[in-house]
Amino acid sequence: MASLMLFVGGLIGLVVGAELLVRGASKLALSFGISPLVVGLTIVAFGTSAPEVAVSVGAVLDGKPDLAIGNVVGSNIFNVLFILGVSALITPLVVNVQLIRQEVPIMLGASILLLALTLDGQLSFLDGALLFALLIVYTVFLVVQSRSESKAARDEYAAEIKPAAAGGWDSRLPVQLLLIVVGLGFLVVGSEWLVSAAITFAKALGVSDLVIGLTIVAAGTSMPEVATSITAAIKGERDIAVGNVVGSNTFNILGCLGVSGLVSGSMGLTMAPALLNFDMWVMIAVALACLPIFMSGHEIARWEGGVFLAYYVAYVVYLVLAAQQHDALGPFSKVMMSFVVPITVITMIVVLLRRDKRAADAP
Repeated sequence: MASLMLFVGGLIGLVVGAELLVRGASKLALSFGISPLVVGLTIVAFGTSAPEVAVSVGAVLDGKPDLAIGNVVGSNIFNVLFILGVSALITPLVVNVQLIRQEVPIMLGASILLLALTLDGQLSFLDGALLFALLIVYTVFLVVQSRSESKAARDEYAAEIKPAAAGGWDSRLPVQLLLIVVGLGFLVVGSEWLVSAAITFAKALGVSDLVIGLTIVAAGTSMPEVATSITAAIKGERDIAVGNVVGSNTFNILGCLGVSGLVSGSMGLTMAPALLNFDMWVMIAVALACLPIFMSGHEIARWEGGVFLAYYVAYVVYLVLAAQQHDALGPFSKVMMSFVVPITVITMIVVLLRRDKRAADAP
């Protein structure tokens, strides 16, 4: 019970800390004349991944590399399969053309790069430096690209991200700086509590830090993305729901693991064999699956969201069965690989062909 309360308290601290940090940093940036569009593409987008950064760095400092890496890989799988799945069940999601042509390929490229860097069984200091350098390049690219965005895009961000009103409580510089400091404090304390509770859970359940990181911690640190995407879907802002997930996944790899690799120093982060042999490939497969689904009619239908959600449940069930070396693991894997996966692939191919035919026949 004490560990559960610590976990919940840590989770609340991460969510509150991320909210305060984003609010303070956003208002501060707007006060210095930075456009809402740039703030949305950088501070707000990265702020939703602040819990993953805090937890992964905290895990590295505590000597738990499996928890640090599992948190990022698990979060990326959770973001696509669970968050997009639930959001699409609420309402079919619109996929912006830029996401298809640019952001999804970048997310996929970052995932493949991570696999390539860790094939030697380690994420080294230099690997972390490379990932973080690519994050800076990616951010600069987004800011430069934003200058050519349409007026509609600028107006959308301006409506969502408003400058601090004159005389408002968050309009003064000391208040904005205080929000940033307090937000960072909540993130640090929250991450310490969450990591501590996660380690206790792993010992009590008899599973590895990696499994806990891939499931409980990954879902917990993704709560800001859950709230943002589901709220956007309910409000009808369906492109924001998708863009939030894709951008967060890219930042998780380049930012979270980049910083974690730098913090690890000369020792680097050792990659668990199970992560390299299975979970990393699942993350890449999930990113790869986004391309044909996003390209088919530029929307994620409700049934596709249901498939995403079902596959996330199957993934978690597999992890639990494998961790416990349960007798049902063999039959479950056989059914998934021999029956469920092939039928899903065939169904999606048929649907894509039908959509292409309807698009070709349309006047």
